[in-house]
Amino acid sequence: MCTAISFKTRDHYFGRNLDLEFSYNETVTVTPRNYPFKFRCEGEISSHPAMIGMAYVQDGYPLYYDCTNEYGLSMAGLNFPGYADYKELSADKHNVAPFELIPWVMCRCRTAAEAKKLLEKTNIAAINFSEALPASPLHWMISDSERSVVVESTAEGLKLHDDPFNVMTNNPPFDYHLLNMSNYMNCTREEAVSRFSDRLELKSFSRGMGSFGIPGDLSSASRFVKAAFTLLNSECGETEEESVPHFFHILGSVDQQKGCCRVGKKFEYTIYSSCCNTDKGIYYYNTYDNPAVHAVDMRREDLDAREVRSYALKDKFEAVVEGE
Repeated sequence: MCTAISFKTRDHYFGRNLDLEFSYNETVTVTPRNYPFKFRCEGEISSHPAMIGMAYVQDGYPLYYDCTNEYGLSMAGLNFPGYADYKELSADKHNVAPFELIPWVMCRCRTAAEAKKLLEKTNIAAINFSEALPASPLHWMISDSERSVVVESTAEGLKLHDDPFNVMTNNPPFDYHLLNMSNYMNCTREEAVSRFSDRLELKSFSRGMGSFGIPGDLSSASRFVKAAFTLLNSECGETEEESVPHFFHILGSVDQQKGCCRVGKKFEYTIYSSCCNTDKGIYYYNTYDNPAVHAVDMRREDLDAREVRSYALKDKFEAVVEGE
């Protein structure tokens, strides 16, 4: 499964953990302003904001997992099995395939508010990329520096939720996560205070007992709570050197290790974690086998080109060895 967060210090940062049991050999991919996006039902957009993110590039087309455009708008697709429901073509809305939804928003919008208005007029249609690549069951998180929106196409229709937590995981639907958070309203980062009874003198015996009850398992609901608690309570400085490591620490609080979550004959694990400085267009990432942070700077590319540029992940362990 996966976890995505939006976080702001001096700059705004957006990123995610990709938790799966297999990889498509995804790459950090820059799509320049003049790459022609050809939509299955909505024609072609030949000029648009440049964008950077993690993608599986198939036949020259970037299938983005997460993405940020040059105006700082970001979007990620997360697994939503059992609930995602894509529709037949609609005569009175824009018809966009699931794999097109990130480019559709990134090409046309600068803010989450603009994206929300666009999606109110959009139908997520049941269209596959190809016979070999059927539509994945997804829901999406869209963020700018001011707000986050969750997008879910379910059997009841398209739902657009404001996300006050700036966190998203997987199923159940977002309505459940909003309600479930109330189960943890007594959790705090402060020292524990006994409220059990004024007839008893109960004392804490460990630091951190104020947060007792915050879950630590790998389920989607638990990761949502843990990531939200960490994001909303942890402290961070304002600089890039402070903000980027802190962002990875937040994601690290909910990452997955091989062997702990069986999926058939394989195990789900955190393939990569990302952190994009959306103001500067710098995409940071690390991988399961290489925790060192690497970066690609979108603004060092030719953003007026017509072809995507991809960078293979540096996923081999590297260590700096010192000593005589």
